[in-house]
Amino acid sequence: MSPAEFKSWRKSLKLTQKAAAQKLGLKLRIIQYYEKGERNGSTFAVPRSVELACFAITLGVERFPQKEEMKKFSKLIKKT
Repeated sequence: MSPAEFKSWRKSLKLTQKAAAQKLGLKLRIIQYYEKGERNGSTFAVPRSVELACFAITLGVERFPQKEEMKKFSKLIKKT
């Protein structure tokens, strides 16, 4: 995920940098680094884990499912 893609993701959800940081469990400054693509002159890439978290948030997933929710989800997948 490029810096421009990250910023586009955030804006598409109408999130401020602060709100994006809260949803992702990161500090505001990290969001700013991701959007700039650098920190102190060095490249600062968006990690795959953050990219996947952005995707999950886009789908409406705000947290990892609990044990009971996972059982329901597993049953649903097996039916398809």
